[in-house]
Amino acid sequence: MTDTSDNQQVLDGGANLKTPTAMKSLQWLLILAVFYTLYFAQSLLIPIVFTVLTALLLSPLVNFFKKLHIPRPISAIVLLVMLVAPFSFLGSQLAEPAQRWAQLVPKLSVQLSEQIDSMNEAFSKHETLAKKQADESKEGSGFSFFDWFKSETPKPTTDLEQSVVKEHIKQGGIEMLLSVLGATPTFIGQLLASLILILFLLIFGPSLFSVFINDFPIVKNKKRTVYLVTKIQQTLSQYIVTISIINSALGLSTAAILYFLGVQDALLWGALVALLNFVPYVGSVISLVILCLAGTVQYGFELVALMPSGVFLTLNIIESQFITPAVLGRNMQVNPLVIILWLLTLGWLWGILGVLLAVPILVCIKLTIAQIGILPHWLKLIEAKG
Repeated sequence: MTDTSDNQQVLDGGANLKTPTAMKSLQWLLILAVFYTLYFAQSLLIPIVFTVLTALLLSPLVNFFKKLHIPRPISAIVLLVMLVAPFSFLGSQLAEPAQRWAQLVPKLSVQLSEQIDSMNEAFSKHETLAKKQADESKEGSGFSFFDWFKSETPKPTTDLEQSVVKEHIKQGGIEMLLSVLGATPTFIGQLLASLILILFLLIFGPSLFSVFINDFPIVKNKKRTVYLVTKIQQTLSQYIVTISIINSALGLSTAAILYFLGVQDALLWGALVALLNFVPYVGSVISLVILCLAGTVQYGFELVALMPSGVFLTLNIIESQFITPAVLGRNMQVNPLVIILWLLTLGWLWGILGVLLAVPILVCIKLTIAQIGILPHWLKLIEAKG
C-alpha cells in the first residue's frame, strides 16, 4: 500500500511539471540561466562571436581560392594578413594622437570645471548686484512693519559647492582614463585569441561542418541544411562587407573634410567616426559629442567650435537617410526601437564590445529565422516599420 501511494505521488509530481504554470516557470528559469551564462562567460563568448562573424566574411573568398587550387591554409593566412595589416598601420598612425588625447582628458576636466566656476562667479556677481539694488530701493521706500519678520541670515557662499563640482569632474576624467587603460590588456588578449580562432576556423571549419552534416543524426534534411547555411553565410557576408565599406567611406570623408578645414587629428576623428557608426543612432550621438569637444579644445568656446560636428552631422544624414537604405534595401531593415533595446541588452551583458557586435548579431538572428521559416511573429516584430 505504501509503494502504491509513493508511485502515485511521483506520477502526480510529473503531471504537475506539465501544467502551464510549471512550464512557464521553467521557461523563465531557462531565460535567466541564458542571461547568467552570457554575462559571466563574456570573456569566452565575445572572441567566439567575433571569430564566427569574421569567418563568415572571409569564408567565401577562401572557397573561391580553393577552386583555383590554392590550399586553404595559404589563402586563409594571406587573407588574414590583408585584413590585419591596414588596421595595424592605422593603429600605429593613431597611437600618438590617441595617447595625447588620453592624457588630455584630466586637463579638459579641469578646464571644464574652471568654465563652470567662471559662470558661477558671474552669476553670483549678477545676483549680488541685483540684491544690492533691491535693498537700496527698499531703504528708499521707508520703514515697514513686516521687516521685523524677515530673516537676516545671509546665504552661504558657493565656494565649497564649486570645489566639490570641480573635484568630481576631475575625478571622473581620471577614472575614465584608468578604466580604458585597465581594459586594454583584456581587449588585446581577446583580439589575439580571435585571430587564432579565425585562422583555424577558416582552415578546418569546412571539414568539421561536413562531418556534422553527414554523420550526426540530428540533421534530418542534409541538402536543406547546407542550402540554409550557405544562404545565411552569403547574405551576412554581403551585409558585413557593405556596412564596412559605407562606414569606411563615411570615416574617410569626415577625415578628409576636417583635414581640409584645418582641424587637428582629423584622421583620428575619421577612424573614430567609422568605428562608432557600426552602432546605429547611439554611435552618431557619441561622435557628435566627441567632435564638439575636439572643436572646443581647438577653437575655444566659439561658434566655429561646432564646425567639426556640423560636418559630420551633414555627412551622417546623407549616409543614413539616402545611401544606406538605397544600398541595403528593405531586406536588412530593422525597427529602430528594437535596435536600441538590443544595444542596451548587449551593452549591459558585454560592455562596449557587445554594443559593437550587437547589430551584426541581430542581423544574423533575423536572417536565420527568415531562412528557416520559424518564429514569423518575431520576424515581423524585428522588421516593424516606424
